Amino acid sequence: MKKIIIVVISGVIALILIISSLLFAFSHIQGAGRVYIKTISGKRFQLIVNNKPYIIKGMAYNPVPIGKNHEYDFWSDARRPHIVDGELMKEIGVNTIRVYQPGKYVKATKDTMRDLYNIFGIRVAMGHWLGFWEEPNYADPVFRERVKKDVLDMVRTYKDEKGILVWILGNENNISFSYGPQSMNLWTTETIEKLDDPFLKRQARAKFYYSFVNEIAREIHKIDKLHPVVLANAELTDIDAAVGVTPDIDILGCSIYRGKSFGSFFREAQKKINKPVLITEFGCDRYDAFLEKEDHAIQAEFIEAEVREVEKNIFSGTGAGNSIGCFVFEWTDEWWKLEENDAARWGIHDTVASWSNGAYYFDIKAPQNLNINEEWWGICALKKRSGKLDERVPTQAYFTLKKLWK
Repeated sequence: MKKIIIVVISGVIALILIISSLLFAFSHIQGAGRVYIKTISGKRFQLIVNNKPYIIKGMAYNPVPIGKNHEYDFWSDARRPHIVDGELMKEIGVNTIRVYQPGKYVKATKDTMRDLYNIFGIRVAMGHWLGFWEEPNYADPVFRERVKKDVLDMVRTYKDEKGILVWILGNENNISFSYGPQSMNLWTTETIEKLDDPFLKRQARAKFYYSFVNEIAREIHKIDKLHPVVLANAELTDIDAAVGVTPDIDILGCSIYRGKSFGSFFREAQKKINKPVLITEFGCDRYDAFLEKEDHAIQAEFIEAEVREVEKNIFSGTGAGNSIGCFVFEWTDEWWKLEENDAARWGIHDTVASWSNGAYYFDIKAPQNLNINEEWWGICALKKRSGKLDERVPTQAYFTLKKLWK
């Protein structure tokens, strides 16, 4: 009888061990494929990938060739620019690229993502403009439904790609909330227009928009439980209006152009919304509009200072602890931006500044204080090569990032 009991107990123990091993293996596999946010002490956050902390060392990526404009689709370019760029980015420690929309063709987009991930270990933060360039109206049910469907189709299409890191919704879409020098694509409703106070009008638009983004995020989580959702905002502007209506947003993304320092940004974000923070754009152009010459050193100096602040504010740093990384804007210069509707100008590297930002103090004394040169933000310059992919010419900022990230 004792022998039978011992045999039974031994069998049960063996079965338990087998089941435990299988459960552990399954959970490990699940964990390995999952990207998620880990909260530490309530206000400090980690991005976890493959069961390890992951700090985004990212690059805004849209490598438009000389002579082309924003309609260029790098995903399907037969010259495969991502192979050349992937090698260069890997060399300096880039682990993620930010793209603003998937390519025109699914197969080409997937092939490019797989190359970047399998060859270079570079992941993709996949974005969607949320119809920003299509005469948006975020209060219009028909427009909202169309945009939401497009986003969810994107998620269904690419969610199983190993290289996907996060979904990024929008890009500075809050600049459409009111009139002003930095405003674009303003939209409204009859109800909003009946409000007398411009601030209340802006707040009304903000609530329409942020609740819509949250609605999309909620639906994304039903489809894809493995990747976080980022709200991409311009600065912290209007975020107060987002606080109560964005519970399904995992990460706050912000474009920050405050010059050499983010200032109090990380603490401000922590107080306002207390979500992990991703700098979705930052950087410095390398053309001095005052001295009228290219200045590699100042671009490198600004980017280095900002990256160090990002690192200071990660979970293990001495700052706010809410930073999960950043995307430098941008990988290559874009020669089409000054005269975007004039194809004859896309082959010319314009030095005309188009707007002003006093935070970039080194050339603010340029005529009319116009000191921002849209075509000179790349950390790789471009050099035309007949019949071939434009040559990438790394700038001083490129090598500065290598020192910081590699």
